[in-house]
Amino acid sequence: MTGPAPTDGPSTPSGAGGPSPSGDGAPVVTSSTVLGTDWVLGDDGLRYRRAARVLLVDAEDRLLLVRGHDVDQPERSWWFTVGGGIDPGESARDAALRELREETGLVLDDAALVGPVLTRSALFDFYAEHCRQDEEFFLARVQTALDAAAIARDGWTEVELDVLDELRWWHLDDLAAETREVFPEGLADLVRPLLAGWDGTVRHLGLQRDD
Repeated sequence: MTGPAPTDGPSTPSGAGGPSPSGDGAPVVTSSTVLGTDWVLGDDGLRYRRAARVLLVDAEDRLLLVRGHDVDQPERSWWFTVGGGIDPGESARDAALRELREETGLVLDDAALVGPVLTRSALFDFYAEHCRQDEEFFLARVQTALDAAAIARDGWTEVELDVLDELRWWHLDDLAAETREVFPEGLADLVRPLLAGWDGTVRHLGLQRDD
């Protein structure tokens, strides 16, 4: 799974309960609960994991994105790519294919996945804590309108249903004009050069703050 959305709100101790951000006094499930056991404590003191993500494009050159929110600050949401954590012993490619299947219902073979085409290290400011994720992005295409229409969220887990809101195909011009946050920043411009095919160059975006 991808996890809850990054926010720039005030931080509370990792795993802390307490009142909801709305001030209604109701206990909330913190992001530390949602993040799961695949997040481990790194040398920098932040919880950390490796992740694989998929830039999934259809025959109309639209990009599939997920919208999610922070369970501790649900009024803030953002768009991001399909993907999630790499399991122990799993390759990044295998993780990308698995996450694609789980989050969209789309089953692709290894040959349909190109890359990694991008890498980055993302710092997330969740409402309850800060964490870091090292990401590899792969490129894949669905070739028919039927394949694009078949995308579904039937395989989402209970945790994913708590933090993920919808799947949507985006024309890149519309995505570039979107006022809601999109991660990675400048995603439309990152994808445009890949539409005609990947030239084999892995673009390293370095450290980015998703806040």
